[in-house]
Amino acid sequence: MGSLPRIRLFVDLPLVEGEKVACDKGQVNYLLNVMRLAEGADVALFNGRDGEWAACLSVEGKRALSLVPYRCLQPQNEAQDLHYYFAPLKRARLDYMVQKAVELGVSLLRPVLTQHCQVERVNLARMRANAIEAAEQCGLLAIPEIDEPIHLNNLIDMWDQERHMVFCDEGAPQQSPLVALGDISHAKLAVLIGPEGGFSADERDLLRAQSFVTPLALGPRIMRADTAAVAALGLVNAVLGDWR
Repeated sequence: MGSLPRIRLFVDLPLVEGEKVACDKGQVNYLLNVMRLAEGADVALFNGRDGEWAACLSVEGKRALSLVPYRCLQPQNEAQDLHYYFAPLKRARLDYMVQKAVELGVSLLRPVLTQHCQVERVNLARMRANAIEAAEQCGLLAIPEIDEPIHLNNLIDMWDQERHMVFCDEGAPQQSPLVALGDISHAKLAVLIGPEGGFSADERDLLRAQSFVTPLALGPRIMRADTAAVAALGLVNAVLGDWR
């Protein structure tokens, strides 16, 4: 029990020393049949609230097992307050984008429906599964909140103006992203990425008219929406977020 566990699992249950954590069917299959762990094996657990714990595997039959936390590996840290809003993408590219957004430290993911959206239905359960997988693989201690889709106009109407929004706009008046971001002093931030066809002229005008919005150019290259997400989140983290 001395070495660090090589397998990490997210569990939506309290983590308390000595108190058993029951595994669901997917975790049982993964630990016993895929990873072929045996009684007494070590697994790292996190739940987004109680830090990360080393836990000992206890086999309780062919289809049941539990994990018993015995040592706190690291306390829960304070995640950065960064929201990510995006026009939905097709399945494989949405999977990729969710995973990369989680790796880049977003605390909330929410699909936004716009005039040029190519996809309007989003599988939120699949988004959550991808978010959990990314957190498990990348050593993160928290899973971002995943919210229901919302139309852009409604998002603007209900916006918390204490949170500053950065939206990717190839026609931004300030073409230097570093200069544009340098003028923002808010601690609460959000990034908005539009659909493959871009925002409509009306949507762009609506966004630019808001005092809490900063248009952000991403350079001379045309990027796909999933690539733009990585670029924009990376810039925000570098200039305003936890990469500073």
